[in-house]
Amino acid sequence: MKPIVDATHDPARRSWVESANAADSDFPIQNLPFGRFRAAGDGGWRIGVAIGDQVLDLRQAGCVDHADMARLLQQPAAERLALRRAISDGLTSGSPQQAAWRAALRPMADVQLGLPCDIGDYTDFYVGIHHATAVGKLFRPDNPLLPNYKWVPIGYHGRASTIRPSGHGFVRPMGQLKGPDDAAPLLAPTQRLDLELEVGIVVGRPNAMGESIPIAEAEDHVFGLTLFNDWSARDVQAWEYQPLGPFLAKNFASTISPWIVTLEALAPFRKPFARGAGEPEPLPYLDSADNRAHGAFDVGLEVWLQTAAMRAAGHAGERIASSNFADAAYWTVAQLVAHHTVGGCALNSGDLFGSGTLSGPQRDQAGSMLELSEGGKRPITLHNGEQRTFLLDGDRITLRGHCARDGLRRIGFGDCSATVLPAP
Repeated sequence: MKPIVDATHDPARRSWVESANAADSDFPIQNLPFGRFRAAGDGGWRIGVAIGDQVLDLRQAGCVDHADMARLLQQPAAERLALRRAISDGLTSGSPQQAAWRAALRPMADVQLGLPCDIGDYTDFYVGIHHATAVGKLFRPDNPLLPNYKWVPIGYHGRASTIRPSGHGFVRPMGQLKGPDDAAPLLAPTQRLDLELEVGIVVGRPNAMGESIPIAEAEDHVFGLTLFNDWSARDVQAWEYQPLGPFLAKNFASTISPWIVTLEALAPFRKPFARGAGEPEPLPYLDSADNRAHGAFDVGLEVWLQTAAMRAAGHAGERIASSNFADAAYWTVAQLVAHHTVGGCALNSGDLFGSGTLSGPQRDQAGSMLELSEGGKRPITLHNGEQRTFLLDGDRITLRGHCARDGLRRIGFGDCSATVLPAP
């Protein structure tokens, strides 16, 4: 579980792919995230690594002998690290592979990026304590956090079939709505459509049914992290969520970034995991010395909104919120894996965990419109004078994430974007 920082993270290392050396690139040679792509005429998805504004076809470059992402996800940590080092060496300036590998590059703008892997199952957690507290205050001012929150990583089983890669729009969902004074609900398009700023956790190695994963081994079963937007219909959710939790309010669409940033790439950006004074200690199966020493990930997160009017005016949109994974999360990635499997649940390669909304304590750090608008009571005003409480048709939300630290190259996750389309 101990992160390994090696020559692949050297900030002085440069690539012969010149676009990767730009200071503002999400994909310098120190990153090397994995995803799937296809070009015109391709029969199926290929495995690629992002490098600058290019995609390296791993099979054509001879780094793998297959195009099966699930097979790659299942590699033990030592094999993943060896593959990372081989790709990094081959892309480094002066590499003897430069001539051969140049033919395996595709401009990212010329290919279609798909889901980074086949997602068989999806679990959404609720690790953002500031979000949980803020939302709890809207409904339970005197008791915002329920008693189990600080003892159990709360989660629910989500819908994998409606997860789409960045760039795919989705229609405004229908559902039952009922106001506090209505005698009966009605079926209508949601009027309180919301975003959720989340980190996605991609399972690598599976475990057998009935076999729990100890926290000390949990990260050996995680391939990497992505950005994730779990769109929500808040008015549908308010009517349906008791007693079993979200259903139609969450199953209509989720958006994932097309690149998985590996745990190996994130090694220099780990932080100690600690809770404040007076917080309960986790039960032993959720605690370890390694998890306390470096269980958190220092990932800066942003939410950008581009309205239809902004798009028509040629404006790229504006940032409406920012937070950080390490500061927002009450539970770590390793704790989520250990808890998910403690009862014997089998995880498969490509399974996805959503972190839950990752908000900071301040209003401008809120990862949802529900918090930004204080439940719809306080609209946010954009630079062009438009106001929003919840999302309107034509709004485009983009999530962005990056890791940055003095003495290291900044690495990013790529955009996670989708546009709200009108209800049918």
